[in-house]
Amino acid sequence: MDLQTRKLNLITYLAQLQDESFFEKIENYILTKFEKEDHSEFIPFTVEALVERIEKSEEDFKNGNFKTQEDLENQSANW
Repeated sequence: MDLQTRKLNLITYLAQLQDESFFEKIENYILTKFEKEDHSEFIPFTVEALVERIEKSEEDFKNGNFKTQEDLENQSANW
């Protein structure tokens, strides 16, 4: 079973769940796990850095320096 199907099955299960205490346990587990994840290595871009990246991306696109969806799909097929 693929991941998308598993997600949809879980959503359906949760939507039909009537046991509030069990739902709270699931909810607390998910929220606690997310809060414990270490995101310290993620540093937000400054506005200047973001604008610089956008300008570089636009220049790359104008110069044809990019990959199409098809290119990426072909590349990932060989992984």
